[in-house]
Amino acid sequence: MSQMNAIGWFDIFVEDLERAVAFYETVFERKLEPIGDPTGETQIMSFPAEMNAYGAGGGLSKSPHGRPGVGGTIVYFSSEDCAVEEARVTAAGGQVIRPKFSIGQYGFVSLSMDSEGNMFGIASMS
Repeated sequence: MSQMNAIGWFDIFVEDLERAVAFYETVFERKLEPIGDPTGETQIMSFPAEMNAYGAGGGLSKSPHGRPGVGGTIVYFSSEDCAVEEARVTAAGGQVIRPKFSIGQYGFVSLSMDSEGNMFGIASMS
């Protein structure tokens, strides 16, 4: 049996799915797509994902089982240069919490708050 990555999927909980989709589509310039929930309890808009590729897929979830907010978990999105997406955050309805900073040999990170009050990161090597 091969070793698996620690993360297989992520959910970012939201209050207003339409507003959150607009925020993330603006910041990352990528179209999110609806995916079904077999339970019928949750609306999910998925980030573009190739499930057989390196990394994890995930989506925005409006669910009675989770709420948005700052907590102990932060999702880090991959980028060529995190300053590019960071520059779109404020106009998209979010807030830059900590502008691009060095994390040494691991590259750079930017921390922001989305339109729903969730903290997220953007990571890049340059």
